[in-house]
Amino acid sequence: MKAIDSFVADRIASISTSGIRRIFDLAATMDNPIDFSMGQPDFPVPDATKVAAHAAIDADQNGYTVTHGLVELRDKIKVALAKEFDWNPAVLATCGVSGGLNLAMTAICNPGDEVLIPDPYFVSYPMHVELSGGKAVPVDTAPGFEMTADLVERALTPRSKAILLNSPSNPTGVIYSDENVKAICELARRKDLLIISDEIYNLLSFDSKPASPVSYAPERTILLRGFGKSYGMTGWRMGFAAGPEAIISQMAKVQQYTFVCAPQPFQRACITALDEDMSQVIADYRIKRDVSLKIMSERFECARPGGGFFLYCKPPSNFKTGGEFVEAAIKKNVLVVPGYAFSKNDTHFRISYAVPDAKLVEGCQILHGLAG
Repeated sequence: MKAIDSFVADRIASISTSGIRRIFDLAATMDNPIDFSMGQPDFPVPDATKVAAHAAIDADQNGYTVTHGLVELRDKIKVALAKEFDWNPAVLATCGVSGGLNLAMTAICNPGDEVLIPDPYFVSYPMHVELSGGKAVPVDTAPGFEMTADLVERALTPRSKAILLNSPSNPTGVIYSDENVKAICELARRKDLLIISDEIYNLLSFDSKPASPVSYAPERTILLRGFGKSYGMTGWRMGFAAGPEAIISQMAKVQQYTFVCAPQPFQRACITALDEDMSQVIADYRIKRDVSLKIMSERFECARPGGGFFLYCKPPSNFKTGGEFVEAAIKKNVLVVPGYAFSKNDTHFRISYAVPDAKLVEGCQILHGLAG
C-alpha cells in the first residue's frame, strides 16, 4: 500500500513553505513579540469604505458577480487609468495581486516558458511561474536592487517569454528609475517579450511617482494593482489586472474555473475606496521609513526604500548570513524575515516598518544592539 504522502503531486511536494509565513506562525507562539515580519498595514480601512462594505452586505449584495467584476468598479478603474496614462485597457477584478499573478502566469505560460524575475523577489513569484508550468529565471539585482535592461538581456534565452517587474519592490522598497523602465520596455519590444508589472505599492511611494511600463509599452504590459496595502484591507483580497484584451480575456477564463470572481461586497466597497484621500497615511509611512532607516543605517547597510513598508538590510560582519542574524533577533523577541525567503542568496534580512511608532523604534534599537 502506498504511503499517503505519495499521492501528493511532485510539483507541490517540492515547494517549501513561505519564509514569511513560517515567521508569522512563529509569532503566534511567542509572548508579545515585536513583529517586523508581515507586510501588513497597521492603519484601518477608511471609514467610508467600511460603511460601503457593510451597506453591500446588509443589502444582500453577497452573491457572485460576472467573472470580470462589477461594471461600476471596472469603469472607475478605467477612468483612473485613462487619466494617469491616457490608456484604455481591458480590466479584470482579481482576488488580490497574488490572484492576478496566478491568473497571468496560468494564462501565458506553456511548459518550459521562462519568466524573468528580479532577485530578490516577492516570495510567491517563482511559485506562480512554476505551478503554471513555466520556469522562473531569477535575475540578480544586487547591490542596487533595481532590474535593468542590461541585466535582463544577459539572462535571456530562446525560451524567454515575459519579464516580471515590481516597483516599489518587496522586499527592498526600491523604486526603479524612469530610465531603466523605459530601457526594459524597449528591450521587451526588440525581443518580443511580455511585461507583467506588479504595482501593489504604487500609492505608497514617498519620494517620487514610480515609473510604469504602461507609459512606454502599453500594448505588451499586464498591469497588476491592488487595494490591500494602500487602503489597509489586505484580508479583503481585492486587486485588478489591466492590459490588452487578448491576455485579460484569457485570465478571465482561468478565473471562471478557479476564483470565479472577486468578493462582491468588497468590490462595491472598492468603488468608494478609489475616492479616499490617503495622503496622510502616505505621510505617516514616509516618517516610519525615515525613522527606521536612520536608526538601522547607523550599523547596517540598507537599501533606501522609495515606497512600500520595508527595509532590506545586510547583517553586520559578526554574522555570517541573514538567517543567522534572524535567529539572533528572534532570541531578542524581534521577528524579521531572512533574505533567503526572497532570494537565492542568504545575505540580507527584511524589516516591515508597518508597525506602531513606539514598537518601530524599540525594535530597531534592539536590532541595532545586535551589531557587534
